[in-house]
Amino acid sequence: MKIPGPDHPITVEKNPDRVVVKVGDKVIADTRDALSLQEANYPAAQYIPRKDVDLTQLERTSHETYCPYKGDAAYYSVLPAGADGVNAVWTYEQPYDAVADIREHVAFYPDKVSIEIIAD
Repeated sequence: MKIPGPDHPITVEKNPDRVVVKVGDKVIADTRDALSLQEANYPAAQYIPRKDVDLTQLERTSHETYCPYKGDAAYYSVLPAGADGVNAVWTYEQPYDAVADIREHVAFYPDKVSIEIIAD
């Protein structure tokens, strides 16, 4: 396990805007409670509370990855996206303490779904 610091900063902040995730016209997630996770120089990822995701549109896969800063990630496919939606969603079910706020949240790959951030 690695701790975020000056050489690899990670911040998790409430996104004040509405975040809508779609595949075509099908809404997969819609929330005003997203968390924006900024890690080092990577683009910010929007972590959406599970309660605001249509989980009937997702299917768990056997794919897993490990991040030394966040922990073990589990993956889901977005069913309406077909082959393009395979492993399009990740979640940290037991995230490390430094990013504990993302527990019970999922994130989507922006190249596999449409992620719209709507300013209020």
